[in-house]
Amino acid sequence: MKKFFIFIFSLLVSLQLLAHGPTPQKVQESLTVNVSADKAWTYVKEFGNIHEWLPGAKSTSVEKKGEDTFRTITLDSGKTIEEKLKDVNDNQKKIRWEITKAELPFTDYNAYLTVKKGANDNEAVIQWTARFYRVYKLNPPIPEGQDDATAKASVEGIVKPALERLKKAIESK
Repeated sequence: MKKFFIFIFSLLVSLQLLAHGPTPQKVQESLTVNVSADKAWTYVKEFGNIHEWLPGAKSTSVEKKGEDTFRTITLDSGKTIEEKLKDVNDNQKKIRWEITKAELPFTDYNAYLTVKKGANDNEAVIQWTARFYRVYKLNPPIPEGQDDATAKASVEGIVKPALERLKKAIESK
């Protein structure tokens, strides 16, 4: 009887090891802008101006719902992305948000932008960190286009060009 329980326990443990689901993904990019950290932060922390530097974004609307702030980004395609502002920390120069509704090749997206002083007073380093999961939450076989690589490539395809456009927008102000 003891051997039977050991067998069942071992079987359950081994099945748990195989049933782990998707792993969290992360994209982190940074660049240097040729303005002070304070000037860069003043622009970065504005939750409603993302359409000025996010590729493919046509407009942004911001709405307060109780204590929470939400933005809806309307894309050139007509689709929308709804996001919730999680925190703006002026001391750390950090803004955090999450996507609450969108049709994207990734899900459970949480991100933050930070601004730090660069090598001199007229430089700032902006860093974008995004954490997310693939769309397909179950174990393999994973449908094409819903895998980790697709999710990561999609986020990288947004973050890198957006940072470049953010740099141009900040430096032109």
